[in-house]
Amino acid sequence: MQDTTTAIHVSGLYKQFGRGKQQVKAVQNLDFEVKAGEVYGFLGPNGAGKTTTIRMLLDLIRPTSGTAMLFGESVQRNPDILKRVGALVEGATFYPYLTGRKNLEVLARSGGYYDPKRIQSLIEQVGMTDHAYRRTKGYSTGMKQRMGLAATLLGNPDLIILDEPTNGLDPAGIQEMRTFIRELADKQGKTVFLSSHMLNEIEQVCDRVAIINRGKLVREGTVSDLLSEQAQLVVEASPLDKAQAILSPHWALHSNGGVHITVEAQREDIPTIIRKLVENDIKVYEVASQRQTLEEYFLAVTQGEDNNG
Repeated sequence: MQDTTTAIHVSGLYKQFGRGKQQVKAVQNLDFEVKAGEVYGFLGPNGAGKTTTIRMLLDLIRPTSGTAMLFGESVQRNPDILKRVGALVEGATFYPYLTGRKNLEVLARSGGYYDPKRIQSLIEQVGMTDHAYRRTKGYSTGMKQRMGLAATLLGNPDLIILDEPTNGLDPAGIQEMRTFIRELADKQGKTVFLSSHMLNEIEQVCDRVAIINRGKLVREGTVSDLLSEQAQLVVEASPLDKAQAILSPHWALHSNGGVHITVEAQREDIPTIIRKLVENDIKVYEVASQRQTLEEYFLAVTQGEDNNG
């Protein structure tokens, strides 16, 4: 029975390039699941294995071991499942001497889903109405990305895989793309798998995220859940040096040289921190909790993995 609730299911996905001293473990035993209808963020530093994973999802390269399933079907055993997928990976490429619209027409005809009205509608949706009849050799990177997104949607796919879709866009274009991606899920019921290094973009548009580093899954969850794992307390207390001495054996501290210290701790530790200060006759004037940004969280978990590695 075909799974209609899970768009992507990856289990034990492993990819190794080369042998011996030249061996590179690009992806190591990845396990994650993307529910149908959600926007799923895929994060990692350069070289973390993001694009390799995407290529395995699209059956462009074969895994060394493990499985990649799309809508309950093995990509390798049933490549026809890829008809339900649209992908924009490593930038959009077009025939340079054809106009943007003509490129879309060629792609639609070759894919067997030519529909002039849909082509026009997609051109309008991605904001390329004024440039559709220009040859693509004169397109900027941002224009190519916009038209590439239109090309990705030509076949009305259920799953859309986007690799750095805002590359080359100005701030206004990034905002438009963010809104468009959200509407694909919320209004059209599409599933979007979004790989990006722009953490602010991921934080605002994604339902759940996965963070990978050195080919391994580091964290997965909703953005709010991940950011609630680690709290930052800004504490104003006196004497400050005594407060630091009491807290430093248990939690990481940061001081700006002023009257405050920042304490990194789990949320459930917050009452304990305050109690320790009060029990040691330290005057606590102010305690403010600061929410981490996804960028701060990302740097903390990936750098921690590097140090542990």
